[in-house]
Amino acid sequence: MFWILVVLRLLKEEMDANAGDAVQWQRNGPRRTRLTMLPWIILCSSLWLAADGQMKISPETVQKWAESFGKEIASLSTKYSGAELLQKKYKDVEGVLKIEEVDGGELVKKFAEEMEKMLGRKMKSVKRLAEAAEEADLYHEYNDTLEFEYYNSMLINMADEDGNPLPLGGEFPLEKNEHFSKLPVNTQQSNIQVPTNVYNRDTDILNGAYMSEALNDVFIDNFQKDPTLTWQYFGSSSGFFRLYPGIQWIPDENGVVTFDCRNRNWYIQAATSPKDVVIVVDVSGSMKGLRLTIAKHTINTLLDTLGENDFVNIIAYSDYVRYLEPCFKGILVQADLDNREHFKLLTSELHVKGEGKVKNAMKESFRILNEAAALGQGSLCNQAIMLITDGAMEDFQDVFQEFNWPERRVRVFTYLIGREMTFAENVKWIACNNKGYYTHISTLADVQENVMEYLHVLSRPMVINHDHDIIWTEAYMDSVLPTTKELFNSQAQSLLLMTSVAMPVFSKKKETLSHGILLGVVGTDVALKELMRLAPRYKLGVHGYAYLITNNGYILSHPDLRPLYKEGKKLKPKPNYNSVDLSEVEWEDTEEKLRTAMVKGETGTLSLDVRTSVDKGKRVMFLKNDYFYTSINETPFSLGIVLTRGYGQYIFVGNVSVEEGLHDLLAPDLTIASEWTYCETDIDPAHRKLSQLQAVVRYLTGKEPDLECDVQLMQQTLFDAVVTAPMEAYWTALMLNTTGMDDGIETAFLGTRSGLMRFQRYAGIEKRVGMSFLTATDKENMFTLDHFPLWFRRAAEYPAGQFLYYMPRQDTRAGRIVISTTAITVTVGKKTAIAGAIGVQMTLEVMESRFWAIASQPNDTDCSDVEGICPLRCDSFDMECYVIDNNGFVLISKQRTDAGTFFGEVDGAVMSTLIRMGMFKRVSLFDYQAMCKMNTHSVSRARPLLNSFYALASTLKWFLSNFLLFLLEFNVCGFWHTEHFADASAHKKKGDLLQPCDTEYPSFVYEPSVKETNSIIKCGRCQKMFVVQQIPQSNLLMLVVQADCDCSRQYSPITMEPKEVKYISSVKCDRMRSQKIRRRPESCHAYHPQENANDCGGASAASLSTLLFLICPSIASFLYQW
Repeated sequence: MFWILVVLRLLKEEMDANAGDAVQWQRNGPRRTRLTMLPWIILCSSLWLAADGQMKISPETVQKWAESFGKEIASLSTKYSGAELLQKKYKDVEGVLKIEEVDGGELVKKFAEEMEKMLGRKMKSVKRLAEAAEEADLYHEYNDTLEFEYYNSMLINMADEDGNPLPLGGEFPLEKNEHFSKLPVNTQQSNIQVPTNVYNRDTDILNGAYMSEALNDVFIDNFQKDPTLTWQYFGSSSGFFRLYPGIQWIPDENGVVTFDCRNRNWYIQAATSPKDVVIVVDVSGSMKGLRLTIAKHTINTLLDTLGENDFVNIIAYSDYVRYLEPCFKGILVQADLDNREHFKLLTSELHVKGEGKVKNAMKESFRILNEAAALGQGSLCNQAIMLITDGAMEDFQDVFQEFNWPERRVRVFTYLIGREMTFAENVKWIACNNKGYYTHISTLADVQENVMEYLHVLSRPMVINHDHDIIWTEAYMDSVLPTTKELFNSQAQSLLLMTSVAMPVFSKKKETLSHGILLGVVGTDVALKELMRLAPRYKLGVHGYAYLITNNGYILSHPDLRPLYKEGKKLKPKPNYNSVDLSEVEWEDTEEKLRTAMVKGETGTLSLDVRTSVDKGKRVMFLKNDYFYTSINETPFSLGIVLTRGYGQYIFVGNVSVEEGLHDLLAPDLTIASEWTYCETDIDPAHRKLSQLQAVVRYLTGKEPDLECDVQLMQQTLFDAVVTAPMEAYWTALMLNTTGMDDGIETAFLGTRSGLMRFQRYAGIEKRVGMSFLTATDKENMFTLDHFPLWFRRAAEYPAGQFLYYMPRQDTRAGRIVISTTAITVTVGKKTAIAGAIGVQMTLEVMESRFWAIASQPNDTDCSDVEGICPLRCDSFDMECYVIDNNGFVLISKQRTDAGTFFGEVDGAVMSTLIRMGMFKRVSLFDYQAMCKMNTHSVSRARPLLNSFYALASTLKWFLSNFLLFLLEFNVCGFWHTEHFADASAHKKKGDLLQPCDTEYPSFVYEPSVKETNSIIKCGRCQKMFVVQQIPQSNLLMLVVQADCDCSRQYSPITMEPKEVKYISSVKCDRMRSQKIRRRPESCHAYHPQENANDCGGASAASLSTLLFLICPSIASFLYQW
């Protein structure tokens, strides 16, 4: 490089000497010869450079730049944050502080006890509802001619064309309520929702609605006794849903209400004990057309009635027996959401062929169930076979004699598909002689009601025994209420979930005792965020957290649970969002010791070295975590808490007078964590509109002495308010000194472990670049129920007093800004605890301007003792200079678009060398909750000339199927399975669809023991030289790189893109078959001697016009074969 510069200088001198004398130029041969030789000199110089191995960039110069730049930015950060002053203030009070070691074992037990009390109150409320419902039914006489006007939640406050209230509607006062997600509700009255496919004046509906009016008073009384209760409800076995408080139910865009309480997990789990189910489906040639469509819909509806305590498999038969999922051959698999969706996908691909031979299929089903029972697998409770067929030519008595009689331990339920009744007697005989139930399904509209019958049969032993088992559901996301979609964008994902507690309601009438009549299920919801408030964040420290799992090892709540994914601009629940296992989140627990202990309901502790990520997976941290866990009595749940070694081990306690603390708490620059519970504002309706800061102030001033407040948290908040109070005056003085203010310094901020925050805006809103920083929408940088601010967590990685710098992600609205932050600590004896973090937010230009000013040697630099290029300038065309952070992200570059980009994408050659030299370490992280694009191998590329025809055909197909839907919604020829026919219009191409997958993604971290390095990279005919120097007192590095050697052919960019983990078929199968340890529910009701097994079903017929009777199956068959 040095010789190139010499040659260029010679060339310039030569041209200057001859610029004004063209004649002399022509006559002067030697000059011409000299100029002619210049290209050869340049070429030779280039060849010399290619062979030369000396470093031409001076490491000493780069070191001086790094030192100067480090001092500049440290001075800026220290001055405008006030970190030294705040550290001094906390140092001054160390004499009156007490630092305590956090006892994780005691803490988790205390949290579990609080949760047990809270959940116990919900269970008592549900018991009162169940008792009231059974009492009301006992004294209610069924009336076939009953006329009763109830409030239908679809029809309330609506009028006809003449302005008259609609029948079953009428005036129903609604008022927005903070406690119920600001929905308009009526807390004095419940109302009733009826699905569109159920007649709202059916005699069963009217009698049930009349009887359940008695629950209104109990709903209100429960809410008064426990104001933290949310929705209370009664789901009737006849299909209606009584909800308190009453609401206006909003139908979908088609005016349809598909919600049926009997399909909800809380209803199904409460109505039955755990079960093992083998679904046997006939796929012989006679099942073609509409019959197969009905059979598929029946399978899907059966799958929807299963939960994570149930086990299932599906067998298809024709000439031979085959498993829908060959990997599941001979076993039962847990009916979690993941497996149910997998079975549904396989069901959609079923085709008919051959002759139906059911005998072998029945034998195989019995073998599966018998082997599971013998090995102690499955639910070890109810066992059932669901036979879906269009007929049976014999009754297979010999099969039942061999496998099921005389105990009849396995119930057999039969579903006769189609209108043919030729072999109906055999199909019914099979069910009636195996304690099952027979139904005839001739249309899609019949499926829902007929499938639900098996639940009533399985509930008989429990009903006859009057065993009121309380159940708790897995986590779920209720998409019924209209505000849920809005909440998707406003809260932490893991806090959108809820669980339900439910209890069955039985008929106590003696005349129907042997029939075991289930009236319905009562229940209430518990928002998991309310439960997690009982494990306060301030007690767990910067990186600590609490989490909950079920008896099956699935996550109820965890800060790393991500139940949503983005499809376009919309957030949607993942297909497997509530069957994410603890081992998939705490994936460092490779031996699953933590999971096993918690699933078994044990109490204990475990330590793990973990790799965890922050900033949406961009940055890795290495932590030593201590896990403490215990079970929550009377529930299937276990609670765990995590304390991180170091800052998580200790908590300090300070004390000031209320008067002194209250004065500083009212400062205008102060806020407290709005999502934390300093005072309980949800008990008294009058307090619900109070912010947490308002509630604290009113409690401390004696205006609201009845508020329930966290005394320890308030005491710490008051102490922090007093110690941090001088910062307001410090920041204000800087801001008022306008002549001394540097442009681009926008916000100073601090936060303490108590959730207290102070910040000062140095720049007005019209000049501010970081518009969203520390606003209500900037959840990542605020104290939330889920986490401490990102700048607080990152500051805790570094020693107090050392600033850490980073750029927020570019997908935020924060703009091109830099955050500079450092930790504040207190020390008593040998114990050190973190008191808080403090920092400053500035524009990127602030750092850029200082860097470019420093990284440029003046032209008059003394170069006598310097080897290499001198003067060295970063603004030179043959130099590239960068500032990157400890995770390899660019802050400063000539190409301003590089800012925020991973350096490996900018220069793969240098980054590869730094990794090889040990200056950076590649760390593999795993995401077991990822979503990947589906394989596109199934997308056909054939017959391109016919594409327009098939597009037209698909449109016609969509039109015909939706025309049928119009008829079917009026129950003319049954509800159609819309997904089967509307593929062309309703679904995306497979390549665009996302599905759950596992991914591995890299993160990179700087090795701080390597302060500086330099090297030469050989790239074909040239060599790239670079120098790297750590910037003192920071997490930053300075890179100076030779720019005129392109190494892109030899070194590909290094990206941080995740890669899907592809499992070979055998490994994938092993993973799918694996049965993790789980804790079974304690109760099982599979048999009762008084059960009336003769009540085993009958036929179901639909009333159709002759014309539609003819056209519906024909059109359906035509569309199916198309």
